[in-house]
Amino acid sequence: MISFTLPDMTCGHCVGVLNQTLIELDPDCELEFDLLNHIIKVESSIPREQLADALTEAGYPPA
Repeated sequence: MISFTLPDMTCGHCVGVLNQTLIELDPDCELEFDLLNHIIKVESSIPREQLADALTEAGYPPA
């Protein structure tokens, strides 16, 4: 799994936006959210850089 720290991910709405963004990019991806520590883990065949770009475009740039 690829981990990203997303300082701006703070609530359930954020999780929904991120879930939708990444599922659109890779419908087969698996996601784990840790709101307390602002971490998302992504299991995907999409390269890390492309995932990071999608997160940034959604308004949640990785730290």
